[in-house]
Amino acid sequence: MRPLSTRRAGLGALLAAVLLALVPLPRDTPAVAATDPAENSAVTKRGTKGPHDDFSALEVTVHQTKNLRAQGLRVTWKGGRPTQGRNTDYLQIMQCWGDDPAGPKREQCQFGAGLSGSEFGSFIGSRLIPVGSDPLEKRYGEQIPDPEYPGQKTDPFVPFTPVSGPATTKLTDWTYFAPGDTNEEFFATTQPDGTGEAAFNLQTTREAPHLGCGDPAGAGTDARGRSCWLVVVPRGSHDPDGGTGSTQRPVTSALTTTNWDRRIVFPLDFLPVREPCPTDKEERRMTGSELVTDALTSWQSALCADGTTRFTFTQRGEDLARGNLLNPTSTSPGLAFTVAPVEGGEKAGFVHAPVAVNALTVGLFWEGDAMGLVRDLRLNPRILAKLLTASYPYDVRTLSNTAPVPDHLKGNAESVVRDPEFLDLNPEFKRFPQAVMNYPGGILLAADRSDSTRIIWEYLRSDRDARAFLEGKPDPWGMKINPHFKDLGLASSGADEFMKADPTETELTLDGKTIRYGLADRSPYANDMHDAARWVRRGTNNAKDQVALDSMTNGLKLVGTDVAPGRRRAYGITDAASAARYQLQIAALPNADGVYVRPTTPALLKAVGQFRDSAVPGVLAPDPSRARNGAYPLTVVTYAAASTALPADARKDYARVLRYAAGPGQKQGTAPGELPLGYAPLPARLKALAEAAAGRLERGAPGGPGTTTGGTTGANGGPDSGGGQAAGGATGSTGAGSDASGGTGQGSGSGSGGGSAGGGTDAGAASGSPSSAAPPPASGGGGNGSGGAPGEKLADTGSTPSQVLGVVRWVLLAVLVAGGLAGLAGPAVLAAAGRRRIPSDSPRTGIRNLKSG
Repeated sequence: MRPLSTRRAGLGALLAAVLLALVPLPRDTPAVAATDPAENSAVTKRGTKGPHDDFSALEVTVHQTKNLRAQGLRVTWKGGRPTQGRNTDYLQIMQCWGDDPAGPKREQCQFGAGLSGSEFGSFIGSRLIPVGSDPLEKRYGEQIPDPEYPGQKTDPFVPFTPVSGPATTKLTDWTYFAPGDTNEEFFATTQPDGTGEAAFNLQTTREAPHLGCGDPAGAGTDARGRSCWLVVVPRGSHDPDGGTGSTQRPVTSALTTTNWDRRIVFPLDFLPVREPCPTDKEERRMTGSELVTDALTSWQSALCADGTTRFTFTQRGEDLARGNLLNPTSTSPGLAFTVAPVEGGEKAGFVHAPVAVNALTVGLFWEGDAMGLVRDLRLNPRILAKLLTASYPYDVRTLSNTAPVPDHLKGNAESVVRDPEFLDLNPEFKRFPQAVMNYPGGILLAADRSDSTRIIWEYLRSDRDARAFLEGKPDPWGMKINPHFKDLGLASSGADEFMKADPTETELTLDGKTIRYGLADRSPYANDMHDAARWVRRGTNNAKDQVALDSMTNGLKLVGTDVAPGRRRAYGITDAASAARYQLQIAALPNADGVYVRPTTPALLKAVGQFRDSAVPGVLAPDPSRARNGAYPLTVVTYAAASTALPADARKDYARVLRYAAGPGQKQGTAPGELPLGYAPLPARLKALAEAAAGRLERGAPGGPGTTTGGTTGANGGPDSGGGQAAGGATGSTGAGSDASGGTGQGSGSGSGGGSAGGGTDAGAASGSPSSAAPPPASGGGGNGSGGAPGEKLADTGSTPSQVLGVVRWVLLAVLVAGGLAGLAGPAVLAAAGRRRIPSDSPRTGIRNLKSG
């Protein structure tokens, strides 16, 4: 019977081999831009007819009303009357709190701190209601005691009542919100075709505690965030009394009874603003790249709800995260998220799992008066190089008779919108010369050092014209690099930071006193890319280049200024997820084909398919110079890295993070646990690599010194690194954490390490060889994973993962066919020769090595 069973086994192996070769490999299906999940909660409402103007043809759509957080909220409308300059027919939009199912009261709305004055009409952006201005006004129809002048009376105003605390007592009471932090849109214009669009800057209880939006109610998975309201007040061409004002425009507040009665109210459901993980669970700390912050913020609650572990994340520069994995402490985070892999750990074995596809972008919010909202902006690498090197004089100082162009920048275009190269790329600015007069400030840049910043510089270095400009060659119009940036090595080696190298100072004078500001005041840093996106959404770069008296010191202080609606113009380097969150427009950038592309899902996934192999098997590196055929050049894949020498319980927990990121975490949407908009879902092959990495991490380091292993196939088809001694991860310094609303909080990192691991293999090399670009020739057991010569690295072949897997499949086919034939022939040969089988306790090194791989 044994020969028969053996023949059956051999036949089974042969059939399995054939099936293995014939079954198609998993392929990455072309990415298709899916319907925006946020649109599933869109709400459209119609206006109503007023006593003087008919708003019944107006339709307003709020494109997301559920799972809201601190973000941009898209609001569109049609059927309106076109706005006439600064005069008539516009919308006023505000965020309100209120527990009445019918909607909020006007006292509960954040409104009245916006820029106003004679340009827009005296009171349209105010809470003031002059007596007699509205025949229907009863509650605030009489004068009130003037709080600043006892014994006198003044016109009434609508006080603001917060969700908790006393109401305001005077018109300019900025206890709760002020001109610098209100989010109201008091003048949203309608285009000649009757349509309009605004991206409203929503605030949670973290940014506006007086509204309380997202305050948690309930506990655990049943917790809900406090709901709020978006109120739209349409304005026509008449004041409530039927007049059109002395300047042929309405001048009354949106909060007066007649105007308030025309309001259109939308309910807003917010995610609860709270710690995503209960504090009574054991903590597993994570750290690293900002490119995964939004994704981890969403995933945390799902990860913490499924088990006894709470996962906390500290955002920090990737280089710090890698360094702390290589030099851990007992309290270090055990999982780090990086773009470039962890290298140089000769005594440590690390796994790398792809978890998120994001992109670097130039996000913008540009209004141009008659141009309306700028949607189709193009920037080429040389223009971007000019912006990043402060080569436009207006980015260094506000130009005036007393503050002319600095000598070292004379001959350069004053601002990007005055640059002939920019105007050729964006000819609409030539058609609206008045828009060119509205200079933008400097581009917003993150202050930290990061892999992301290095990719931006690599993009510029890969372009011939941009690289020449960085080297000092003028552009065709004679513009040169700011000389303070010329010798920083940007053209030769790039950088991992954005420098503010120009030392120019500008003097301001007030009341005989002087104060100076520099480049970092005129074009300030953002804390990070998320912060840059948030400031861009406000339409400002947060410049502090104006002067005011400081009542505390009786000296001078630098302040910023608000920009009027219709003239807001800001842009910054951010990531695609943050740009999507705050509803920013995104500048198109040219790829290696010279085709201008934006970071759509198909464009990101095409770029991922063209990434090159990094020095570490299993990790792909972004390369802007390779982005072709519709690929977006600043696409980035972020990897989770962890040591295989962590304690078993830590490895198991972190492996769960990797599996969630590769599985449920790739479903795109706005609910907790889903992949936020702006990311592209991982392609199938990267999901498989993440799953494999999770398995390797959970299994831990290989055996002791001298143990060989066949490795595990990485992104290149080559195996990953082996063991070594390692513990923990990054130091437990405090950094930005996250809550379920996506707001920024504070968190700290820690983790446990310890343990040791024997030497691993790289591409089948002998034990103890590190995972590096050029390992020593292999010796001893362990194959090379490709069927080539011992020690040969698949990373050096240039093969793509699918190509390598295809080769491996046919090699396996040959092996299995040979094994199957041997299984069929063996019993007959053994029977004829009368040989005995090998005892089951005999050493079988080949089988041991196969199992170890």
